[in-house]
Amino acid sequence: MLNGCLCLESFSLKIRGREVGANAFQSIDFFLPSALKSMKLQSVLEQDVIRLMDKIRVGADRNSVLTAHVSIPISPLSSVFTLQRLSLVLDAISDELIMAISGNLPTLVELDLEDRPVKQPLPNHDLTNTGLQYLASFHHLMGLSLIRSRHNQQVSFKRVNDMGMFLLSEVCKGLESVRLCGFSKVSDAGYASILHSCLKLKKFEARNAFFLSDLAFLDVTESQCSLVEVKLLSCSLITSETVKQLTRSRVLEVLDLCGCRSIADSCLGSISSLRSLSMLNLAGADITDYGLSVLAQGIPSITHLCLRHCERVTDEGISFLFHGGGTIRKTLSALDLGYMPRISDKAIFTIAMAGTEITELCLRHCSVTDVSLDCLAMRKTFRDECKLLRRLDLLKCTGLSVNSLRFLKRPSFPGLHWLGIGGTPLASKGYPTLSKIHNQRPWLTICLEGCEMGCYDGWQFHRAGYPQ
Repeated sequence: MLNGCLCLESFSLKIRGREVGANAFQSIDFFLPSALKSMKLQSVLEQDVIRLMDKIRVGADRNSVLTAHVSIPISPLSSVFTLQRLSLVLDAISDELIMAISGNLPTLVELDLEDRPVKQPLPNHDLTNTGLQYLASFHHLMGLSLIRSRHNQQVSFKRVNDMGMFLLSEVCKGLESVRLCGFSKVSDAGYASILHSCLKLKKFEARNAFFLSDLAFLDVTESQCSLVEVKLLSCSLITSETVKQLTRSRVLEVLDLCGCRSIADSCLGSISSLRSLSMLNLAGADITDYGLSVLAQGIPSITHLCLRHCERVTDEGISFLFHGGGTIRKTLSALDLGYMPRISDKAIFTIAMAGTEITELCLRHCSVTDVSLDCLAMRKTFRDECKLLRRLDLLKCTGLSVNSLRFLKRPSFPGLHWLGIGGTPLASKGYPTLSKIHNQRPWLTICLEGCEMGCYDGWQFHRAGYPQ
């Protein structure tokens, strides 16, 4: 296929399954067109990638020899290879891998690496501080993502510490986007070096950073005030003080604090002053109804709000959110209320009546009944200006009965494209009715598993609400 695509600029290949077999990619002859600018491979073995880098180097060397002595047609792989974006999901990220990529793809603008080891890598087969130094070969690098996922095991980059982050911040000062996950030995000093040295930084993400605290963000916006997107996922030492520092960036559009359990009401006043904020994730935060009342009076044009696992929020807090007089009630289109035990039918009635822009709603593991589904099905009757609901997640809403399936038949929910009902009586007892609904609406994806919203392509499968 690739042999016939000489002008191909983007190539993405995914092999489904949790584990990669030893021969998964060895049988594929990577005949890469020289026009290729972006490549994504999932999942691939580290050694296969290193072999691919060797082929690129051999091809480049052969091209130099041939063009110096004779003018003949050259295969695309042996032409000048100027890949700009590389994304890989591997079994392991090592110094050897970084060295191979940096030595053969100097034109990279974005490098995205994620590994999923089945056990902690051996010392001589892991990423270390030395490996990060090889990134100095990327003179045009603007985006860097290094992720060690807990997909298979509780592992981390144990051989990278603050010194590695110092080296990275020195050799990659032009970075505009940084994503780091699994650096269990890096402390505030390491993260702060990136925030202070990369003056063009617009996107910053740290995940499972056990030693990242408020200290890393002290005065960071005095020298770096252009942050547009900040994601601090499962960083247990981060508190509301960090959020107050970050909100000094008036251009902030995305703030994701999923799993930061020390985030409280005290920072919501600062968040409410961010006019550009469009996405806010407070999953697992220690916020209350009062905090939502403060947020509801602000000026952010938030379109996506996640309150998953915010167990202190009640129906009254949802009422505050939509009747607070601020901007959010007019802009909110996606709302996640999953795993919130104090949310009931009363909150869903508020959303049906006042949430005119809502098109995506997650209610998984909530104490809702058939009344909620009836309200949502009739929301266009209550308020004609309401937008159509596109996605609805009802996973493990055990209060629903099989009788509520009648609300899913025509003409109710005319715009629904995705419905999650795994773990409910609708899934276990309603197969005949579901079959009829599917025949009526062949475009509707009915998910009977634990997938997150949007699993229509078969790739998005996450059972937990927290990052891996």
